[in-house]
Amino acid sequence: MKKKGFTQYRLINEYHFSAGQLSRMRANAHVSTHTLETLCTILDCRIEDIVTFIKA
Repeated sequence: MKKKGFTQYRLINEYHFSAGQLSRMRANAHVSTHTLETLCTILDCRIEDIVTFIKA
């Protein structure tokens, strides 16, 4: 987000991205693929840019 000049405030207020979803992502909690797709679309990035898979 920093590289693209986005803040959480901007995501919430300009793009109506859910503050709850941002909190869930910060806490490494479950988020839907739809949420990830939306974020990638807004940031114009690939899923690999925002997600890291760690096998449990």
